[in-house]
Amino acid sequence: MTVDGSYHHGNLRAALLERAEAVLTASGAEGLSLRGLARDLGVSHAAPSRHFRDRQALLDALAVSGFTTLNARLRSAAAGGIDETDERVGTDETAGAAGAAGAAGPVGARLAELGRAYVDFAVGHTALLDLMFTVKHADDSSADLRELGHESLLIVARLMEAGQRTGAVRPGDPVQLAQVAFSTVHGLATLAVASLLDDTPLSEATELALEVLLAGLRPGR
Repeated sequence: MTVDGSYHHGNLRAALLERAEAVLTASGAEGLSLRGLARDLGVSHAAPSRHFRDRQALLDALAVSGFTTLNARLRSAAAGGIDETDERVGTDETAGAAGAAGAAGPVGARLAELGRAYVDFAVGHTALLDLMFTVKHADDSSADLRELGHESLLIVARLMEAGQRTGAVRPGDPVQLAQVAFSTVHGLATLAVASLLDDTPLSEATELALEVLLAGLRPGR
């Protein structure tokens, strides 16, 4: 007996995506199937097809959901904090890396928060992030998905540009500077996931990486 009726139309789609990420994390993309998700959620085998025409549509939707979540976190960080409920926000800890690097004004602190937001997402959603990039760079990826993926870079680039206007960030192409920033935090997250930081706590490594990054972004004297 199935329980399709326990899900409203929109709720089932959200439940399918939530369960899909859990399966992705545990078993990889090869472990994902619409039939399997239906079984896990106790709905009819046909129910997922009302939301996803096939397995690839499910993977595309997962990637879109992932980029949407990541971009929301990056925008929040760029505006001054990852999450208003985070007890670190507004404390000396949130500005630690920026202050140590000597970056001028709030732009430095916001760049540091962007870095923390990305590391948190990348380490907490490793399998999803891998899928996001794989789907985005596929030959048949949609324009909407590519735009969502590029928006992550543009969020950082816009803050770089704002920092240049206030003298907090060195001259240069803001997009290229954003790429360098992403390479720093993405590389750190990759090392952390692979357990290659040895005895260095991730939080400590993150603050040091951001300190070095922000020092490099500061205009030369």
